[in-house]
Amino acid sequence: MRRIVIAAAAAATLACGPAPQPAQQPKPAVEQTTLPWYRQSTEELAAFNRQAEELFQDGQFQQAAAIIGQTQPLADKLLTVSRPTLEAMEATSDHDALYGRMLLHNGQIGWARMTFQKNVVRWRAWKPQTPETEARAKAAADAVADCDKRM
Repeated sequence: MRRIVIAAAAAATLACGPAPQPAQQPKPAVEQTTLPWYRQSTEELAAFNRQAEELFQDGQFQQAAAIIGQTQPLADKLLTVSRPTLEAMEATSDHDALYGRMLLHNGQIGWARMTFQKNVVRWRAWKPQTPETEARAKAAADAVADCDKRM
């Protein structure tokens, strides 16, 4: 009985405490794609992609690979926002396609297939679909099929 009285007294004491603070509403998030760093990063990645593509076409595979490797964090950063822009998706897609081609050149067919598959998923999920996004999805699917033939 004594325990019940103590428990009741403790509950009454706690109930008389101050009211809890209301939860603070989070500040609206700034749309990251509208910030200057996002457009600049997208343009930088696209420029690096063009440079690496030229090196790849010229047979300078090590230099192209170095650019691809150095720019991977930049490509990843562009995809951290909740809704990347079409331009950022194109730049990261081009980066992945070039990386996949580099992997194919090095005989790493399984890794290349996985890289191309990311582009398949990326472009099939993109809304709204346009002739350009459909063409990108088809090119990625063709690259996956090419990998499958080589396995």
